[in-house]
Amino acid sequence: MPAVVDGPRSPLFHPLPIEGDMSFTELAQLPISEEMRQALEQAPSGECVCWGIPFQVRRPLALVEGQRALRLSLEPVRAPWLVFLHTSDLRPLLWNRDGFITASRGYARLGEHAADYVVIYEDGSEERLTIRRRHQIGPFQRPWGENCFEAVAHQKPRPVRAHHEQLHPSWGRSQTRVDAADSGPWVNWLWAWANPHPEKAIVALRLEPANGVVILSAVSWGQVSTQPLRWRPRRKAIFALPEGVPFQPTLDERGLLQQLQLDLGRVISAMPRFLYPDETWEETYNNQVPQLSEREVLVEYTAHPEAHFHLSSGQMVPVAEVEAGRGESLRPIAPATQWVTLRVVQKGSSKPVPVKLHVHGEAGEYLAPIDRHRIPNPAWFEDYSVDFVHQGSHYCTYIPGEARLKLPLGRVYIEIAKGFEIRPLRRVVEVTPETKEILFELEKVLPWRERGWVSADTHVHFLSPMAALLEGAAEGVNVVNLLASQWGELMTNVGDFDGKTTWGSLEAGGDGEHLVRVGTENRQHVLGHISLLGYQGPIIAPMTTGGPDESALGDPIEVLLTEWARQCHRQGGLVVLPHFPNPRAEHAATIVEGEVDAVEMTSWGDLYSGINPYSLADWYRYLNCGYMVAAVGGTDKMTALTAIGTVRTYARIPPLWPFTYEHWMEAVRRGETFVTYGPLLEFWVDGHPMGSRIKMPSSGGTVDITWEVASVTVPISRVELVVNGEIRESVAVDPAEAQGNWSFKVEKSSWLALLVRGHYPDKPEIIAAHSSPVMVEVEGSPFFAAADALTILEQIEGALAYLDTVGTRAETRAYRRMRLILESAHRKIHNRLHEMGYFHEHTAAEDHPAHH
Repeated sequence: MPAVVDGPRSPLFHPLPIEGDMSFTELAQLPISEEMRQALEQAPSGECVCWGIPFQVRRPLALVEGQRALRLSLEPVRAPWLVFLHTSDLRPLLWNRDGFITASRGYARLGEHAADYVVIYEDGSEERLTIRRRHQIGPFQRPWGENCFEAVAHQKPRPVRAHHEQLHPSWGRSQTRVDAADSGPWVNWLWAWANPHPEKAIVALRLEPANGVVILSAVSWGQVSTQPLRWRPRRKAIFALPEGVPFQPTLDERGLLQQLQLDLGRVISAMPRFLYPDETWEETYNNQVPQLSEREVLVEYTAHPEAHFHLSSGQMVPVAEVEAGRGESLRPIAPATQWVTLRVVQKGSSKPVPVKLHVHGEAGEYLAPIDRHRIPNPAWFEDYSVDFVHQGSHYCTYIPGEARLKLPLGRVYIEIAKGFEIRPLRRVVEVTPETKEILFELEKVLPWRERGWVSADTHVHFLSPMAALLEGAAEGVNVVNLLASQWGELMTNVGDFDGKTTWGSLEAGGDGEHLVRVGTENRQHVLGHISLLGYQGPIIAPMTTGGPDESALGDPIEVLLTEWARQCHRQGGLVVLPHFPNPRAEHAATIVEGEVDAVEMTSWGDLYSGINPYSLADWYRYLNCGYMVAAVGGTDKMTALTAIGTVRTYARIPPLWPFTYEHWMEAVRRGETFVTYGPLLEFWVDGHPMGSRIKMPSSGGTVDITWEVASVTVPISRVELVVNGEIRESVAVDPAEAQGNWSFKVEKSSWLALLVRGHYPDKPEIIAAHSSPVMVEVEGSPFFAAADALTILEQIEGALAYLDTVGTRAETRAYRRMRLILESAHRKIHNRLHEMGYFHEHTAAEDHPAHH
């Protein structure tokens, strides 16, 4: 096997040349196990560096039970430490006649006397070193769970790339992002012996076998003051890059960062330093992301106190110099050693409340609770910890109102938030040796919940129900819809679905204020996606159909979105079109057939772009043609890059109704909803709430419009009245709250909705909130827009064309059934066009025989 070079060598250690009389391949002649014989070619040889200690592995020395001792003469050396690179053969278990292990010491024979190493000094005195299994030495292949107590495997523990950074992916193991590196086809063990007589010159070794076979590959001597194989707890430092040198953050396959390495230790992580506006921290806004330094790198490491950093320039910097503040290119970050309990309560109460939490130190280093990620993983389907990574750099986590942290002494910067009705906090705290607890009070400012409004995220994936319950409560989201689904051959949250349980409800033992219900997102790659929420009974399957990437390769189109929707309604559920309008195909037929309760405005991980005008324009098409579907907000959360409720639904529960999941669904069906990124609103037309239908005589009339808006998050800039997809009123408002009214003359059937714009000081203006409409129907003036109706018709024709041509076809009966459903929707919108006097080109969809 080639030499093992696991990082740079320490200048404090030197190989002590030793050489046996056999090569590794010649060891096969000895009475060793077949397993060791097969592994000999994997034994490290040549110039090796293990744990920062250099070794010369030439010809090994074999100590075999029953054979004579070996004497090695050495060049005289005065050394405080000797480090032995050795291993042992496997020892068979001993069984009695009853089939039990006799006097079991485990596979690795705990405590068994393997050999003696006798150190001989220049004056003739000796020190006998007893080598015991699982203490000073281990087997060449480590049985799982049987580590050494005083020795370490020849490779240092190392950080591991997260799966999305892997060169050779291993999904499960990469989630740990760490590797003990103490297994493999051949493991040598390093044992460090503290010489009690460092003033004496060592001139020889006598190696006396005892039990089994011991292979001594190399010895090194060193001049350190403490155990060289014991590293200290993690520390952090700031590494200043030379002018004009870019940061190269990737680790190689050995877990090494090429620009900065350690000999007697390991660099754990390195990332650009986060530059927060600490001087004005308390005046900045919630979730504001830091800038990334182009010159400074935040380095996390663990090392021996006498280790050295090795720079790519060849420079060596002692860790002790860095930690004393005397390094030029590296400077220390105060260690986090002060245990502190952080508690958050709502004003007027002593009960802890779940919140989103961010803490960082004076160097911008993230300070996580001890049971949360130090470096949250933002990748898809890789990690399920309750964390939020805003735009890849602002690290947050969710706590149930109390957390234990280890903080550095000095200033720490804390951000606490809980939804859209409670004012978020950014505070600076001075941590001293006397600081044991930090208490924060949150103030509820906006009374929308007291008015009957409840918030919801209609679209969350992958979390467990309890993780979703915590994150939802911490984000001030009353209802989290956790959606099971299929992704090719991957099934997610299927085991969490039972068709009856609402986590967090009074019936389930919760407080009834924050709920999680598992539904399904049923999907087809071309025809579209549909969310089926809150239905009872068996899971509606198949959850995906028609092939990749939603369904498995070779799956035919077996069921339509419209059929899934009908089944959901039969089982008492709510039907939502997710991330509307894409995929943009069959859902047009589902809406025309009256099987859709709401369309979803989706954020994913984007806090600052607001409600997508494209989504609104597509929704307006259906409203213009009289298809009243409510607006809801859902994140489609699939990673830590997205916070539950980034965009959310508010729905009003009537005053005399208790808050339950079923009543929330009824509020959405009724259409008394609005979607928001932060601003809250009220909107009435002639005293009627959102979702209402008002009838007027053929002469029309004037309606009185009343509205109110308020925000403790996104500052509001304008409030606008949308009528049939056009802005008819617009007024600039106070950033925090405003109210007003308009009179509007209605001459034809019209829908009216409220649109709220806003923006953070350093961000562009966005559509921050939008209400569901009030439908005002004027007698003799049906809701109809020919241009919109024609595009809806064409969308259904596209779905028919896909079903007829390239879509993987199921059995003929299923194909004909699905085609008749699409033809029915096509006919309905087609006939409306003709009734209104609009004619269009003849299409194949109108006469395509179902048996083709």
